[in-house]
Amino acid sequence: MTTITRELAGFVARTSYEALPAEVRSRAKAFALDLVGIALRARNEAESTPAMVNAAARLGLTGGACTVIGDAAGYAPPGAAMLNGTLAHSLDFDDTHASGSLHPSAPIAPAAFAAAEMTGADGKAVIAAIVAGYEVQIRLALALDPAAHYDRGFHPTATCGAFGAAAAAGRLLGLDADGHANAFGIVLSMSAGSLQFLVNGAWTKRSHVGHAAMCGLVAATLAREGYKGASEAIEGKWGFLHAYAPAADAAKVVDGLGSRWETLKIAVKPYPSCRYGHASIDGILDLARAHRIQAGEVEEVMVGLPEPGWKLIGDPEAAKQSPNNVVDGQFSMAFCASVALRSGGFAWDDYARYLGDPGVLALCKKVRTRVDPEVQAGFPAEMGGRVAIRTGRGTFEAHVRVPKGEPANFLSAAELRAKFDGLAGPYLSARRRDELAGAILALEQAKDIGAVLRLTRPEDARGRRAAALSA
Repeated sequence: MTTITRELAGFVARTSYEALPAEVRSRAKAFALDLVGIALRARNEAESTPAMVNAAARLGLTGGACTVIGDAAGYAPPGAAMLNGTLAHSLDFDDTHASGSLHPSAPIAPAAFAAAEMTGADGKAVIAAIVAGYEVQIRLALALDPAAHYDRGFHPTATCGAFGAAAAAGRLLGLDADGHANAFGIVLSMSAGSLQFLVNGAWTKRSHVGHAAMCGLVAATLAREGYKGASEAIEGKWGFLHAYAPAADAAKVVDGLGSRWETLKIAVKPYPSCRYGHASIDGILDLARAHRIQAGEVEEVMVGLPEPGWKLIGDPEAAKQSPNNVVDGQFSMAFCASVALRSGGFAWDDYARYLGDPGVLALCKKVRTRVDPEVQAGFPAEMGGRVAIRTGRGTFEAHVRVPKGEPANFLSAAELRAKFDGLAGPYLSARRRDELAGAILALEQAKDIGAVLRLTRPEDARGRRAAALSA
């Protein structure tokens, strides 16, 4: 009988660009554009970036031929995978998969980019590798049951992402089915990611996604060189599914494999915060526009969430009402709701603008959250949210079932490009952004992935934003 591990490994080995549905190919390129814009801004502005870059240099990971997005230096392949994975997740603005409760691209695309630069793979091969990685990562999360995995303290983007990264990198390194099974057996011992970051707003949520990208690349490379990994890495007695959740359903890993594409269920975020709050932000913005609600007249905001979301962005209430840093803000429904009411939107620059703002913090105290039975009933098929805004003029309510960016309400090409321009604009000229976006959206034509990634390098030694500020 074919084991789950071997069946999944065989799927990865067989995956090719030509065999992918056209819509899957197109979405993979859209996700790549989104990731590059996020990582570019994070390279220049995320507060955790200098420490990560300096550590990479101290560890001897610089001076190589691989590219870090937005960085003028060259890096060794593990360093590039680690940094790009960390950058891609540093703004918490990267794509999501609702049922898997994870961020697919951040650990997978960076491992694929590094492996492509190592091997000289073309754009078609990179697209196929990234999609194979998505399917592995997402299916493992579904099999684990994300809520049970979270309850054990794990971050599925990182734990499942290490396997997805190994699949993507291994595909580009030319592994056969045996080699992929071996890579899974190696990365099993590297799969990690603790939710303890929620206690103090730690940067580890970002870095263990980069760690997953790096470990996937390392595991695939070890397998390529014949290093022996554990057999039955996924379904074995001490394998991934048994060790990381109490009652995993292994059949979900391979159900519909190769015919049902989880890649098409990935969403792109319009707001730089935890995805569980996005439907409610949509509702708040819609109500504020429709009824001309001003922040100063708000007496209370009640937000109804699915239970997994409430645990991340609503509980404990007192802490969520008093965010101290960016990570706190990203995981605070109270802060996100208050910024939306105050500014009429929610963009990355709003963290610098509103963290510590007395008016926003006072408004946070008026935002309450609860598990809403109807919202919970629709989860995870829907990433919904319910909002009730009480004012002296009355109470205004909205129930948003499908937030902007979900596959059924996906961003238009113009909206996707606007997000990219907003993130990359301070550091790349309009001409360079056009060149970069065009290259990514035509990735299947690329012969040199490094040449595409190098378009993210700063045009001015100090960066366009620094140059403008000193002018």
